[in-house]
Amino acid sequence: MPHLQTTAAGSVLAAGTETVDPSGTIPQLVIAALVGIVVIIVLITWLKVHPFVALTIGALGVGIGAGLAPEQAITSFGNGFGATMTSVGILVGLGAMFGKLLVDSGAADRVVDTLVRRSSAAALPWTMALIGALIGLPMFFEVGLVLLIPIIVLVAKRSDVPIMKIAIPALAGLSTMHAFVPPHPGPLVAVSTVGADLGTTLAFGIVLAIPVIVLAGPVFARFAARWVDVPVPDIFGARGEDPAHSAREARRGPATQDTASLPNGKSDFTRVISEPRSPSFATALVGILLPVVLMLAKAIREATAPDASGALVGLLDFLGTPMIAIGIAAVFAMVFFAIGGGMDRSAVAKSLESALPPIAGVLLIVGAGGGFKQVLIDTGIGGVIADAVKDSGISVLLVAWVVSALVRVATGSATVATVTAAGIMAPIAQDLSSPETSLLVLAIGAGSVFLSHVNDAGFWLVKGYLNTTVGQTFKTWSVLECLISLVGLAGVLVAGIFVG
Repeated sequence: MPHLQTTAAGSVLAAGTETVDPSGTIPQLVIAALVGIVVIIVLITWLKVHPFVALTIGALGVGIGAGLAPEQAITSFGNGFGATMTSVGILVGLGAMFGKLLVDSGAADRVVDTLVRRSSAAALPWTMALIGALIGLPMFFEVGLVLLIPIIVLVAKRSDVPIMKIAIPALAGLSTMHAFVPPHPGPLVAVSTVGADLGTTLAFGIVLAIPVIVLAGPVFARFAARWVDVPVPDIFGARGEDPAHSAREARRGPATQDTASLPNGKSDFTRVISEPRSPSFATALVGILLPVVLMLAKAIREATAPDASGALVGLLDFLGTPMIAIGIAAVFAMVFFAIGGGMDRSAVAKSLESALPPIAGVLLIVGAGGGFKQVLIDTGIGGVIADAVKDSGISVLLVAWVVSALVRVATGSATVATVTAAGIMAPIAQDLSSPETSLLVLAIGAGSVFLSHVNDAGFWLVKGYLNTTVGQTFKTWSVLECLISLVGLAGVLVAGIFVG
């Protein structure tokens, strides 16, 4: 009897590893799956239904259409929803709290300001890529984007470097981390769904992210700056209109900062870091990297000494458990970012409370994606898809990328693309080795950011913030996302040669 498979995130994917008798004929199963996916896409893109509702309707429709009794379809969907929320929901919640404290305490400003002050004009694109990656590591894409835009604008004004040479690298770092590196919701749900090891996926994701960010960031920025030469948007107040202000700026020299309204509510870019109790650069950096180091340490231990035992090994494995690692980071942020940075207890409580409402929709989408995955498994559709892929001779990693990219282009949502593709590919993953399963997650992540266009909220956010036309946004942001996706796919396929 097949054994239960426990993921690094702590979820048990029992159904994903069992042989399920098909609930209908193969043509019935295939038609039900195709119709269900089309219904989900139509509901999201044409009728503008929330993805959570669309995924729920599509999943139940697939189950019933494939031959499950209505109550069986509901039970299957509920089981998948619950298992996914157990493994992913806690991590996403803790990650959101950490990110909010990073912003509200001024720790994020400290990291950004320290790196920018120490960079020459030639090195700024590379520094901005690093800033985007660091900010993107613990934060959701939308939160990171809101934080980065004022920084991009202020740095471009101060340095007189074309804004695309500043914006493209920062956005590349942010988007790449969002697609490839946990604890973002997309990679997390893919890890949980296909039964990958989170530490291994994290290690592979960080290694893969480096060439992706370099090529899609500073390298592409050179071309983007030529294709789209736009002035720095005046969205935070023009600089130098007041002669007295200009004189003050001239006396203070090039290291001064512009004033702006930043996401953390501070009115001056330097106010946060000039406060005596503001978190230091070292403290901020330790907090950002802490959960990554803990999870990687566990993964390295498992890879190098899988049979080791003892108190030290037990402690390392405990601290490297994703929920514990991210929980420790959240506590670290409360103590050293918030309280150590001068926030009182009520301010800390308010910051933590305000972190959760924005992610409610993401959690529901992720949970519904898990329910959809379980329905595909319980009907036997997953097994049919797995057999078809195996018999085709096509790379499983390429198939995963294509499925994810198609859903992304159709729906405009990286999260929907990830949870849908992971559900479809879950039965195939049980025949892969642990490294191959982690690469499968990264292939899905690469496909999930392919070709951002007019149905993607991120497209319009970037367009509005950078004050570009639709055509200019396609030449910059859309090409950037395609580069991240294609370079990521190439990296996954090359890695697959060595780990297969």
